[in-house]
Amino acid sequence: MPKRFSPELRDRAVRMVHDRQGRVGGPRSQSIRAVAPQLGVGEDTLRIWCNRYGPTELVSPGEPLEEEDRRFRRELTEAQRANDTLKATSALVTAELDRPTTK
Repeated sequence: MPKRFSPELRDRAVRMVHDRQGRVGGPRSQSIRAVAPQLGVGEDTLRIWCNRYGPTELVSPGEPLEEEDRRFRRELTEAQRANDTLKATSALVTAELDRPTTK
């Protein structure tokens, strides 16, 4: 079954290809080859998205990619911290439940 990618990821990927092409220049295929592994998307999938959705100049540009990347990294760090807390709590509860009772 094929993977389903969110529309937000698709839009971000197309924008990243377009931004990279504007900065670096060269053929679009080079930008696609550079961006696809960063997002975990196949090159052919990204190429289809770029052909189908293309650069949308009518949409107001969101935050710059560097700021968006920093925001995502911050969110990831917070999620990892919460996950570590939950793991530790789970270990404590499991240890408490496994402890033999004396009556």
